[in-house]
Order: sequence, then structure tokens, then C-alpha cells
Amino acid sequence: MSDAQDRAWLELAPRFVIDVERDAASTSVLPGSAIDPAAVWGRTAPLIVEVGSGQGHAIIHAASHRPGTDFLAVEVFRAGLARTMLDAERADIENLRLAEANAPEVLAHLVPEASVDEVWVFFPDPWHKTKHTKRRLVTPEFVPVAAHALRSGGALRLATDWEEYARQMREVLDASDEFARDFDGDWAERFDGRILTAFERKGARAGRDIRDLTYRRVDRPGE
Repeated sequence: MSDAQDRAWLELAPRFVIDVERDAASTSVLPGSAIDPAAVWGRTAPLIVEVGSGQGHAIIHAASHRPGTDFLAVEVFRAGLARTMLDAERADIENLRLAEANAPEVLAHLVPEASVDEVWVFFPDPWHKTKHTKRRLVTPEFVPVAAHALRSGGALRLATDWEEYARQMREVLDASDEFARDFDGDWAERFDGRILTAFERKGARAGRDIRDLTYRRVDRPGE
């Protein structure tokens, strides 16, 4: 990390980073160690979780424009989290917290069941080589994990610039009885809450179309 990122981790992590109880791996989450969102954010408010937040461009923009909503950025790369904290400090953002952890374990163990209003998965690593596609995030195994975290009617928003991955995402979620499409036609309209990032512009310049998908958590029994 740069000197500024090192400083951010030392000085800002106590303010922004959630102290995660670990299992075996350094970025794991211990089962049974769920947080209390009201205690973490100091209030009761809608909660949005971004999976793979990178350097935080999307979630910083969202948190600064939606002060009545709480946000959780999930990322395994410490440099990206440090950059996110630096930008959050500059913008005087209070409604953002960070988790240095594997995203599926955050959704399965760190956030309470049915506590999340939206899960965002924007431009996950496509692992486009055939021998690597098994490493992709959005698979049949990911679906029940996301469903566990989301409340009834909660949104799962996805975006990618790799058409083949977009089709895989759609196939996986269409096959689930825990989610229903929230769009007509082949693809969802671009989510207007997603800022246009340099990463997205780069994909567009390379001739890759951006494809969005939005699914809603099917109502849970008793909710």
C-alpha cells in the first residue's frame, strides 16, 4: 500500500472497519458471529451491502448521496479498503462501514438473516478463461447465501461487462425459487444509483456492453 493507505489503515480503520471474528482463514468470518447493525451504525436504517467494493467509488458516491441509508463495503484487498476510507474521510461520510472479509461469508455469517435491503455485485472478476470460471462469485452456491441476507422484497443488483458471465448470472438466478426477476426483456435498465466509474468506461472503450440484472427476494414465510 502507499504511505497514505498505510496511514488510513492505522488511523481510520477503528472508525470504519468492522472487527470481524475469524474462522481458519485470514479473511474468513466465524459462523455465529453476526453483528447487530443498529449497534454498528448507531441507528436503525435500511442497509445496503456492496460485494467486492474495490476502491469504493460506487459505494462512496451512494453513501454521500443517501445519508438516510447505511452501507457496508465488503472487500478482501486491504489497499482498496484503505482508499475507500480516505475518500470517506474527505467526504465526511458517517453511514459507511467496511468489512475485510470473503463476501459469501459476510452474507452468511456477519450480517443477520433478512437484515439487508440490497446486495450489490458490480463488475465482479469474470475469470473469463475457461479453466478459471469455477472461481466466479455468482454461482448456484452463491444464490442461497444472498437470499439468506436479504429481507423479503430486497434487491440483488448485478452488473458486468462480460456478456457470457451476464448470461451465467441470469441463468443461475432464473433457476432459483428464492428470487424473481425485477425487469422485463433480456436485461434490466441501468441502475441509476450506480455511478459511472473509470472501470466501466474502460470496458465500454474496449467494446464491451454493460449489462445489468435486478432480482427481488421472494417473500419469506411469515414476513
